[in-house]
This record gives sequence, C-alpha cells and structure tokens, in this order.
Amino acid sequence: MASAGDVFDHGRHSTSLAQVDEAKTRRCSPTSVTAVGPPKPLLIAAPCDAGEYPVVVFLHGYLANNYFYSQLLQHVASHGFIVIAPQMYTLSGPDTTAEINSAAAVVDWLAADGLSSTLPLDVRPNLTAVSISGHSRGGKVAFALALGHARTSLPLAALVAVDPVDGTGLGQQTAPPILTYKETPLRVQAPVMVIGTGLGEVPRNALFLPCAPLGVSHAAFYDECPAPACHLVARDYGHTDMMDDVTRGAKGLATRAVCKSGESRAPMRRFVGGAMVAFLKKWVEGRPEWLDGIRDRPEVAPVVLSAVEFRDE
Repeated sequence: MASAGDVFDHGRHSTSLAQVDEAKTRRCSPTSVTAVGPPKPLLIAAPCDAGEYPVVVFLHGYLANNYFYSQLLQHVASHGFIVIAPQMYTLSGPDTTAEINSAAAVVDWLAADGLSSTLPLDVRPNLTAVSISGHSRGGKVAFALALGHARTSLPLAALVAVDPVDGTGLGQQTAPPILTYKETPLRVQAPVMVIGTGLGEVPRNALFLPCAPLGVSHAAFYDECPAPACHLVARDYGHTDMMDDVTRGAKGLATRAVCKSGESRAPMRRFVGGAMVAFLKKWVEGRPEWLDGIRDRPEVAPVVLSAVEFRDE
C-alpha cells in the first residue's frame, strides 16, 4: 500500500545520468547519418529499467548550470520519469525571451523523436504530452511556455514551478513579465504546482537583495494560478537549497554565497523531488494518493511546511 512519504525517498528504479551535446546525437538511415542533436546541451536523468515513462523538462535557475540539480533530477527519475534539463545559456541578460524560445525548441526536438537514441536500452519516452518544470528564473520561463509565449508541438500535461521569480521586485519585472497583478487568473492550460521557500524572500545580508523577492515570487505566482493548483512552502529553506550538496566553480559558490540558506540541502531536495513526483503522479498518471496524502498529512514531508494550499477545480 502506497504511503504519502514514499515519494520523498529514492524510488524503486536505478537511474542513469547522461550529458547530450548539440552535435553528438545522430540517427542512421540506410544511406546516410543525419545529425539530430538537441537545440541545447542536455542533462538527462532516466530510469534504467526497460519501459515507457512520462517526460519532464526542467529549466535551471538564473546563471546556474543544469548539473547543479543532478541529485534532484535523479530523485524524480527514480520514481519513473525521464527528466530533461537543458543548459539554457552560459551568460544571460534580464530578458528571458530567448530562453522561452529555446525551451520550446527543446520540446519540439522531443516531439521529433530526438530523445529515444539518448536513453538506456529499452527505455522509451511517452510523448503524448510533456510536463514542464523550472527553478527561479526557469520557473518563470516554464510559466511563459505554459502561457503560450512560444508555441510547442506537444501538449502540456503539468507545470511545476520551484520558487519562481519574475524580477528583482515589484515594478521591476524582467521581460516578458508573467505576473499581471489582476484579479483575472493567468490562462495556464494545465494543472500547476508552485513550490516556495520561506527564506527566499530574506536577504542573506545587507550586501545582497533577496533571491526570491516578495511580490514577484512563489506566493504572487500562486495567487494568479487558475484551478487546479497547489502551493507548498518549505519554511526553513532558501532559494537554492534544492540543488546538489556540492556545486562547483564560481557559479556553484554563488549559489551559497548570495542566497540565504537552510542548514542542509538534502531535506529540501527530498521535499522538492517528492512533491514534484506526487504532483506528476496525480496529473500525468492519474494516481492521486501521494499528493492527497501530503495534503491530508503535511507532516510526512521532510521539511516543515508553512503553507499547504490547494485550489480545486
């Protein structure tokens, strides 16, 4: 019998983690070899067991590397999902338009069956629909994709935004703005989960702004979501605490130096991974028991939740 807390532990599947560059994936025909590489470098976490699995695209946060989330991606994959994490850019300005278009191009590459040749033997993607997720600025981009800022050739099954951020503060949204601050909800054509952090809106010290400022982060996004939607907030954790225990390089050091953090990343990573799995199990696979369990007994989460909100259809 399933327990709500099961999703916060590693799932039953062993997983693979593979990097796929734009030029390295090739398909052979009887007469030629045609390059069908992805439009962006990818990090792909997948179950190793033979079978067909739903696909989730995960978009990294501002100036982060996709491999900073490798432990989170493998947690989700261990529960029976193929997780695709594109490296959206190396450096970027405030405008997210190029990232939105790049995310759409990755989805279209999936639809063209570019993914199959990158997966473990006998592992197949179910591409009847795709789920989209993202952290921080990547959460904003995920919302933009769900709102139709760029067209994709696959329908959207679900949207999970992890501490999404729409700018540096009220009146300082980055282009294109997502939040409207109107009573009419956003026209998101899929169920939405918004995960927030209690420390994201708190500056690390007097030298830095908050990494997820009040008014342009998780609560504001959830307030504008139509039903069905849910909102879970980890009280004692910060904006980057779902990343790997070790994030190397200057960017990796910045993930700890700039944002206020909790004591350890592991509980937050387990929470985010488990919450994503529970939500996707319900809305992609039609199995609501894990998400319902979290709703009824939030104490099963490995972190203290300061908000557990559900907006039903």
